[in-house]
Amino acid sequence: MAKKYVDINTLKYLLYDVYQLEEVLNQDRCEDHDISSMNLILDSVKDFSDRELYPYLKEMDEQPAHYKDGGVEVHKQVGVMMKQGGEMGFISGPFDYEEGGLQLPMMLYTASSFIQEAANNHLTGYIGLTLGAAELIINFGSQELKDIYVPKMLSGDWGGTMCLTEPQAGSSLSDITTKAIPQSDGSYKISGQKIFISGGDHQYADNIVHLVLARIEGAPAGTKGISLFVVPKKRPDEEGNLVSNDVTTVADFQKMGQRGYCTTHLGFGDAGECQGFLVGEANKGLKYMFLMMNGARIAVGRGGAAIATAAYHASLEYAKERPQGRKLASTGKKDPEEGQTFIINHPDVRRMLLFQKTVSEGSLGLVLLASKYYDLKHTLTDEKEKEKYGLLLELIIPMVKTYPSEMGAQSVSNGLQVLGGYGFCTDFILQQYHRDIRIFSIYEGTTGIQSQDLLGRKLLLENGKALQLLTEEIKQTINSALKYDDLKKYAGKLGDKLQEASKVIQHLIGFAKKGDYERFLSDATPFMEYLSTITLSWIWLEMAVNAKNALVTGKKTYSEEFYESKIHAMKFYFKYELPKTNGLAEVLLNEEVLTIAGEKEVFN
Repeated sequence: MAKKYVDINTLKYLLYDVYQLEEVLNQDRCEDHDISSMNLILDSVKDFSDRELYPYLKEMDEQPAHYKDGGVEVHKQVGVMMKQGGEMGFISGPFDYEEGGLQLPMMLYTASSFIQEAANNHLTGYIGLTLGAAELIINFGSQELKDIYVPKMLSGDWGGTMCLTEPQAGSSLSDITTKAIPQSDGSYKISGQKIFISGGDHQYADNIVHLVLARIEGAPAGTKGISLFVVPKKRPDEEGNLVSNDVTTVADFQKMGQRGYCTTHLGFGDAGECQGFLVGEANKGLKYMFLMMNGARIAVGRGGAAIATAAYHASLEYAKERPQGRKLASTGKKDPEEGQTFIINHPDVRRMLLFQKTVSEGSLGLVLLASKYYDLKHTLTDEKEKEKYGLLLELIIPMVKTYPSEMGAQSVSNGLQVLGGYGFCTDFILQQYHRDIRIFSIYEGTTGIQSQDLLGRKLLLENGKALQLLTEEIKQTINSALKYDDLKKYAGKLGDKLQEASKVIQHLIGFAKKGDYERFLSDATPFMEYLSTITLSWIWLEMAVNAKNALVTGKKTYSEEFYESKIHAMKFYFKYELPKTNGLAEVLLNEEVLTIAGEKEVFN
């Protein structure tokens, strides 16, 4: 295990300097908090993660969650996470005071969770899903449901899940068949099966509260007929005692990564005795679930960024300590008499490390930016400003979920390569990070689904107003960069990319205008990569402008080397990553259609 899994200085730099958490703290909802209290929280989270999370990461992979005697057994640290996480506010933190929360800004909660996930990504999901389930009840449930379930969930005594996927339906939620039959007492009898339910069963929660999508008998077909139900594993009886609610753990999926984070197959109502309780109005379940999806997708991006970050620090530590080979002399030959050099001095190793640095730190910046938009959307009082940040959030959310997941996996793969043969061995942690991060591009909607959401829905939101707002934000950063001579070149490159992006987007939208939606969306995934890379170039230019300003004004919180490293990383991203959009633009502008099914089969 590496000595370091996260750089707190970089996290605080992005949180306080680049993305100005104080702007959110100035809003009425957060008036009880200040930078000092935020630092206390982050420092306590880091101490907890050092002590209770990071030391158990490898052990949880080697001792995976597993099905036994009708239930799932998980590592003992899940119990520590549920109990102490509840006590420390890891579950309740973002909620309002009246709901038992701490009214923490999403930015701070994101930073706190990032530390925990970098330390041990197998543990955070148990409390994260409990938070998500509680959030649904708080926002849409009756007061009775809130009173019965929320306090126990926020304390960590009870767990929570979200149950969407079914064996026959997969991501196609319009095809779910789980049934809900109304009963005379206002409850519903639930019957059906759900698969891939993260945190669906374990021995360290007295109860697990499932938020289940189901179809009320006689409801309309498709997504319009889906309702949302609270379906506890155990339901309180009239005396308040917990009794079985006919929720069965059928199996636990064994996975290539995140092996300490259980993923279950659940059966509801096998004995005809499963009770569910309607959340909100009938037939609005999918709407309720997706209103919470922005937070869930920020969480997935955050997890990808966290694993990529931990892998980067493990790779960097190895490269600084591993002697191998010799530096090339000015003659172009190696001197066999010269001692070995550390591999961090080899240019190609430095290239891979810089790739890891730019992907992981850039991803963290993107996730924190989305969290800021989330905060401003929910705390500002000016309706026009609320709309602005709401639109910006909607547009970048698919990228926030996708870029850290997809590029994070590439980043970890590069880290494994830095270690060479040792990277492939279980003695070192890189192979585990490589396996753990692979699921993140599948969580909460695959990359293909996110890409179609970006191109097919978000880009056209409010007749393109969201895209216009994002373009304006990027241009502000370009104008700020133009004030510094050594940043002008990079500002110009990003400006040119904005013009190219406009051409690409207009070309693609042309198919939508003609009603050719299959062609319009057929290259949505290359477009996701294209726009995400441009967006990350903006993230890095923004960091470089902030760093340059600190160096010029002398208002430095960190060392000169720290700020120079951010500028150097930006230059690397503009040299090695941004030019990849040239090839993607060529793909997106190409008139040839090769992936749409036709009369002739091309696979044999």
